[in-house]
This record gives sequence, structure tokens and C-alpha cells, in this order.
Amino acid sequence: MAVTVETLEKLERRITLTLPASLVGAEVEQRLKKLARTVKADGFRPGKVPMSFVAQRYGQSVQYEVITDQLGEAFAQAAGEAKLRVAGTPRLSQKDAAAQGEIAFDATFEVYPEIKMGDLAAAEVERISSEVTDEAIDRTVEILRKQRRSFAQRAAADAAADGDRVSIDFEGKIDGEPFQGGKAEGFQFILGEGQMLEAFEKAVRGMKSGESKTFPLTFPEDYHGKDVAGKEADFLVTVKKIEAQHLPEVTDAFAKSLGIKEASVEGLRADVRKNLEREVKFRVLSRNKAAAMEALAKVAELDLPKALVESEQERLVGDFRERLKSQGMKDADKVPVQGEMFAPQAERRVRLGLIVGDLVRAQNLSAKPEQLQAHIEELSQSYEKPAEVVRWYLSDRQRMAEVEAVVVENNVTDYVMKTAKVTDKSVAFDELMAQQQNG
Repeated sequence: MAVTVETLEKLERRITLTLPASLVGAEVEQRLKKLARTVKADGFRPGKVPMSFVAQRYGQSVQYEVITDQLGEAFAQAAGEAKLRVAGTPRLSQKDAAAQGEIAFDATFEVYPEIKMGDLAAAEVERISSEVTDEAIDRTVEILRKQRRSFAQRAAADAAADGDRVSIDFEGKIDGEPFQGGKAEGFQFILGEGQMLEAFEKAVRGMKSGESKTFPLTFPEDYHGKDVAGKEADFLVTVKKIEAQHLPEVTDAFAKSLGIKEASVEGLRADVRKNLEREVKFRVLSRNKAAAMEALAKVAELDLPKALVESEQERLVGDFRERLKSQGMKDADKVPVQGEMFAPQAERRVRLGLIVGDLVRAQNLSAKPEQLQAHIEELSQSYEKPAEVVRWYLSDRQRMAEVEAVVVENNVTDYVMKTAKVTDKSVAFDELMAQQQNG
């Protein structure tokens, strides 16, 4: 049959669906008869409940189910015949006026937009690269040493110096009054590692066991404790114990203690380099992917289906509540969260999703089996038993879908980098790591 599609506004469309009342009635009767076989009612044996009773109690809900099912089938058929790509779920409203013997509904819905891709070749994209330096390896090895350091108590005459672990009692007051979190006993920290405010460490540095000192300290304006941020406090500190740290030497035995397969200093450094290069690759790819997506968003023109944006907002709200739960918040489901606060993020995600999907279809950028396999094997290399990790991914469709999404995004990034005006920039290792942490 011919389907008449009415354009309402931009992506919004409407079609009228009609159902023969006799067909609806026949299906309702059939379902009620089936239901009557299992309905239980006082005073009646199972399967012997009168149809009049079943129809009175369940007729309305069964009729709703039948109409909903038949409208769903009718809508799918009509959308298919009109070759419509429907975005979201249609809104159904019954029409008062309908032909004799028919039930009519208006189905209002949105369609996927036409995407007008601009000149990607004219887009400017910065592509970064970075290398793992010997200095970066040295610092990582130093971190591994610190993770396995030991401490021994210093003599009473020794003064606390950077690298020492000090145990202290302290009490802080603001305008002569104690404040929350300003007092502790037997508190331990390592001097020179930024675990305490600089002014606090400066005061403790040079003190000896058993020594006490009073000193002023002004909390930074951006201090995480809002009640004391920007205020000046007076602290009384007593040093209870000072311990000197001992760092293990970087030897073949140290490499063996870390579980390095090639138990040697060279093997340790090679393993560190391999892990750092894997991390650098991930961060570089993430930055370049973001740049490629930004370029696509700038050159593409499209209208956004409201239904998809609203659905994405709901998903983001759900993710937000799950984060609250993971942080231990009680009744996270009851916390009032407005979906509008996620509107910009939802719109951007929907926009990029539509653009990427269109580009993948147009340029055949779907993930190939060998790409999926290669990506899984690369992910598995950071684990002790790579083969088990590979099987873990291959055994679950959801995990494979996530891998496929990443590979597709990588393909899109490569396409953009090959098409656009690319400026290459080398980023220092430290800068790359700092930017990722700050971002």
C-alpha cells in the first residue's frame, strides 16, 4: 500500500496507521481464551473461569497489548515501504475520526538526518607524536625502587632530611580554635615528596626526634578543604620518630624480584621501555583521535534528532548515578539529577556518532577481522597470560562490540589524517603525560 509521510519540522515526520477493528477484536478474543486456561479465581476450578469474568478483568489490558503489537508491526511495515530511517521510538496518538470498522493512530517520529560533509581536505589537524626517553625509563625504575624501599630508625641526634619518613603529632588552630582535620597523632609522611604542603614540610625539615615546634601556615586559596582554604593556621608539631629510607640497588637480583622474564638490568629496562611505549601509543592515539573527531565535527552539517539526544542524556545520567554508587553514596538513585546538565555532552556524542557512522558507510571503514584480532592481541600483551585474555575477549559479544567500536574509531582517525591538512608536532614525554593527567 502507498504510505503518506507528512513532514512536520526538520527531522520530524508523521504517518497515519489504521487497524481493522475486526482483526483487533479477533486477536483480543483469542488471547483471552488462551488466558482463561490459566486464570485463577475464587469459586472456580482452574480453566473453568467464565469468559465474561476474564474479559471484564483482563479485556482492557489485553486489548492494549494487541493494539500495541499490531501498531508496531504496521509502523515497521510502513516505515520500510517509505524507506525511512527512524530515529527513536514513535509517539502514538489515537485519532477520533476513523473510517467505519477501523482504528486509526497518528505515529509521530524523527528520521536520521542527511549529513552534508564539507571539504575535509581543507580541514587543519594537528597530529602529535612522542618518544620514550632514557630519562623517562630512569624515572620509572626509580619509582620501582621506591615501591620496594625499606626504612630504618635514625639516631636521636640526626635531623630530618628529604627522603626520611617522619612520624609526628600535630595540632592546628585558626584564631585559637581547633578545626576539623587539623589534629593527628603518629602521622607518617616522607619528606620531600610533596605529601604535605610545602610550608609544613619546610617546618619539619631539620627537626630531631622529640623536638617540638610552633609555626604559622597559610592554606592555599584552592585548598581542597573549603573551610580552611585561604586561612592562616598555627601548628604545633612534635617529631616522634625519624627513619632513613633504603632503596634497593638496581641489579639482576632486583630485576628478578620484579618478575622480569629476562632477570637482568637490561631486561628490566627493556620491559620498562615496552610498557612506557605502550602507554605513549595509547595517549598519542587518544589525542590524535580527539583532533580528528573535532575536524569532522567542524566540516559536517546536520540536524540532531531530539529523541537520540534525550536518550543519550538518560544514559549519561545513569552513568553518573553508577559513579555515585561506586563512590559509596547511599540512595544514589534518588539524587535529583537534571538531564539538561548533560545536554552539551549528549549533543556532541550524538553528532559525532552520526557523522562517524555516515563516514564509515561511505568510505567502508568498518572493522576487519584481522584488525579486531590484532587489537585484542595488543591489549593482551600487558597481562601475565595473554592467551587467556584473548579468549576472554573472544568469548563475549559485548566485549567484542567494544573492541570493534575502538577499531572503527581508529580507522576513521587514520582516514582523517590521510585526507586533511595535517601538521605534525613532536610532544615531549613529560608533557604528554602531564596533559593526559590534567585532561
